[in-house]
Amino acid sequence: MSERRSSESGFPIKGLYTADDLPEGLDSRLGAPGEFPYARGVYPTMYTSRPWTMRQYAGFGTATESNARYHQLLRAGTMGLSVAFDLPTQMGYDSDDPIAHGEVGKVGVAIDSVEDMRLLFAGIPLDKVSTSMTINAPGSVLLLLYQLVAEESGVEGPALNGTIQNDILKEYIARGTYIFPPKPSLRLVADTFAYCRKEVPRWNTISISGYHMAEAGATPAQEIAFTLANGVEYVRAALAAGLAVDDFAPRLSFFFVARTTLLEEVAKFRAARRIWARLMRDDFGAKNPKSMMLRFHTQTAGVQLTAQQPEINLVRVAVQGLAAVLGGTQSLHTNSFDEAIALPTEKAARLALRTQQVLAYETDLTATVDPFAGSYVVEAMTAEIEAAVVELMDRVADHGSAVDAIEAGFQKREIEQSAYRFAQEVDSGERVVVGLNRFTIDTDEPYEPLRVDPEIEAAQAERLATLRAERDGGAVERALAELRAAAEGTENVLFPMKEALRARATVGEVCGILRQVWGTYRPSDRF
Repeated sequence: MSERRSSESGFPIKGLYTADDLPEGLDSRLGAPGEFPYARGVYPTMYTSRPWTMRQYAGFGTATESNARYHQLLRAGTMGLSVAFDLPTQMGYDSDDPIAHGEVGKVGVAIDSVEDMRLLFAGIPLDKVSTSMTINAPGSVLLLLYQLVAEESGVEGPALNGTIQNDILKEYIARGTYIFPPKPSLRLVADTFAYCRKEVPRWNTISISGYHMAEAGATPAQEIAFTLANGVEYVRAALAAGLAVDDFAPRLSFFFVARTTLLEEVAKFRAARRIWARLMRDDFGAKNPKSMMLRFHTQTAGVQLTAQQPEINLVRVAVQGLAAVLGGTQSLHTNSFDEAIALPTEKAARLALRTQQVLAYETDLTATVDPFAGSYVVEAMTAEIEAAVVELMDRVADHGSAVDAIEAGFQKREIEQSAYRFAQEVDSGERVVVGLNRFTIDTDEPYEPLRVDPEIEAAQAERLATLRAERDGGAVERALAELRAAAEGTENVLFPMKEALRARATVGEVCGILRQVWGTYRPSDRF
C-alpha cells in the first residue's frame, strides 16, 4: 500500500479505491459519449474516427521567419497552426513605439499591419488550415487582419476556421496583457461574437483560458472554477448585448493545461464538461446541444518544465499529452523540451509534434472512447474536483460576478496562495521535481538555444515608416474617425475597425483610438 498523498486540488488520494468510492448515480453522471452531460466526451466517436487536432504554438522574430516555421510544421504533419505574438502586439503597440523597445519579436512574432499578416501566412491555404491565435486585448484586430489576408487570396469568411483567445478576464487575474478597463473590454468581446456570427460563422470567438492561471499557480480545481466563472461572465455580457444564447454559445471554446498528475487531470477535464453542460442548460436555458458542449484546447504544462536536465522534459510532455488525450481534448499543443531555456529550436518543435503522433498512431488510445469511464479512482476524483469547483464558483458569485471578484482581488489572491504552497513543497523536497530537487547532476550538457536577431526591431520600424509613407493617409484618418465614432457610441466596432485595417492603419493606431475613447486599465482602477 502506498503512503497517503494529497492531490494538487487538495483532497486526499487514497492508496486503494473500490466500488464503494464510486459516486451515486454514476450512469446519469456519465451519460453516453456525445450526450448530456458530456462527461465521456463531446462527440460520440471521439478519436475512433479521427484524432485530435495537433497544433504547435509557434511564432518568433519577423513574420517571414515565422512563416518558414509554419511551413516546416505543416510538412511535419501538424494539423493546425497556433500563433504566438510578441509582447508589443499583445499590448496593442506598434514595433516603433518607444514602449516596445527591446521586446520586438522576442516572445512571438511582431505584427504591425495587414502587410505583416500577409507575410505571416504566405503560401498557406487558409481555407484548409485551422489557425489559433493567442491574442487577447487586441484579439479582434488580429482576427480582422487574418480575414483581410484570406479575402485577398479568395477565401471568404465562412470558409475560415480557427480561434482567437480573446479572453480578457484572465488577463486581469493572472497574466497582465490587458489594455482597456473590463467593461469596454467585455463590450469588445460581445461585438466580436456578433461580428463572427455574421461574417466568420465557423470561427471560435473566444478561448476561455485556465492555462495561464494554472501557469501562475492555480490548482486544477481553481483552474476550472475561475475559468468557468469567467465563461459565465462572457455569456452574461453577450446576453446583455442582445444576443441569443444559442446564437453564440456553440462557438465558445476553452483552453486548459495538462500537468503530469495524470489521474487528477483526466478527472478535471471530465468534471469541467459536466459542470459547463449543466450551467448552460439550467442557468442560461440553452437548447442547442452544441451550446452545452465544453470543447477545449490543451497545452502541456510549461510551468513544469525545467532548465535543469531539459531532456527530462520530453518524458514530462509525453505524460502530460497522454493526460490531455485521456481527458478528451479537441486539440493539443505539446511543449518543446527546451522551452524552459529559450524559444524552441526547429528540431525541438518537431520532436514535440512527433510526441503527439506517437500517441495518436502507435498506441491504442484512439481505438476506444473514454477508456477511464467507470474507473474507481477517476470517477471518485471527478466527483471530488466537481464539488471543489462548484464551491469555488459559489465564492466567486458571492462577490456579485467574476468581474466584481477580480476587482476585489479574490482569484488572484487564491492563486498566489496556492503558488506559494507549491513553492514551499518543492523547496522542502516534499514535492519531487526530478532533476531539480532530487536525482540531480553536477553539470548539464551544453545547449545552444534559438536566438532572436536584435536587428528585427529596426527592420520592423523601417517597414512601418515605408507603410506610412506609401498609404493613403487621408483614407486612414477617415477610417480611424469612423472607428472612434463607433467606440463612442453603441454600434459594433469591428466593422469600422476592419475598414481602417484595410486602409493599412496599424495595430497600434487602431488600439490607440480605442485607448483614447475607453481609457487604459490600471490594477488600482475602479469601474
